[in-house]
Amino acid sequence: MRNDQTMKRNQTPRNHTPCKRTKRTLAAAALAAATALGLSACMPPGYYGATGTLDNGDQKSMHVVVFNGWDEDTAASYLWKHVLEQKGYDVQLTNSDVAPAYTGLASGDYDVVFDTWLPNTHKEYMDTYGKDLTDLGAWNEQASLELAVPEYSDIDSIDELKAHASDFGNKIIGIEPAAGETKVVSEQVIPQYGLDGMDFVTSSTPAMLADLKASIAKKQDVVVTLWRPHWAYDAFPIKDLKDPKGALGKNEEIHTIAKKSIKDDFPTASKWMSDFSMDSDTLYSLENALVNSGAKTSEYPAITAKWASEHQDYVDSLTSSK
Repeated sequence: MRNDQTMKRNQTPRNHTPCKRTKRTLAAAALAAATALGLSACMPPGYYGATGTLDNGDQKSMHVVVFNGWDEDTAASYLWKHVLEQKGYDVQLTNSDVAPAYTGLASGDYDVVFDTWLPNTHKEYMDTYGKDLTDLGAWNEQASLELAVPEYSDIDSIDELKAHASDFGNKIIGIEPAAGETKVVSEQVIPQYGLDGMDFVTSSTPAMLADLKASIAKKQDVVVTLWRPHWAYDAFPIKDLKDPKGALGKNEEIHTIAKKSIKDDFPTASKWMSDFSMDSDTLYSLENALVNSGAKTSEYPAITAKWASEHQDYVDSLTSSK
């Protein structure tokens, strides 16, 4: 749910003055080659697109797109990056907002995303791009959209929120404006529960979590848009508000969605991903180790490797299918 950090490959053209001397020409060529070599050494794995095929028939290079701010997506993506790189793949992760991510999957610029919520949250994208995508199945069936408040708040249901709006500063704290949950809250929850008098504040998932943390530290009431599974349920004393009108929709599944040719390009890895399953407790554990640890993104691969070593039987099971 959530600021576009897509990588761009920029090449600055060099303007060369014609040289009459062979030595100067050779020197320029050598310098250009050395510069290119130095640049390529700094690029992440798969940046230029690793070529070749692995012994299992899969392409060597895989490009995974990760939704900005979706912590379960970050966790699943870094887990699979670790698992696949142990098998000899080159895996590149690129962060993106949701809409361009599906566009990139449909065009084949990306290979896979691990965080499509169905049947509700991402229905619009699947309706638009589904014919050019492959659904590799659900890996978590315990997903749900929620409005959450601190455990000490006096209300327990969304239908109580209107009468207590002033306790919550007349605000509902949301996430990214383009997020699927944002649309559900604005188009379903707010009108059905008569919450038009409250400000629906949207910005980003990190901002929402910061607001939640700060409010709890001051023991103030706050209502936020949240979803399960999420590490916040382990980190903060919070509760979900009941939704008697069903405005947030029924529980959902988290699916792995890939480009249309995924099974041709990655016959083995696509089978592994089709069999992928991760319960919420295991996911919370990895999310907490990564996004709730205060670590820098550059540290995520090492953290994932450590987590994998502590959950080796589970990690081995991800590629045990033939």
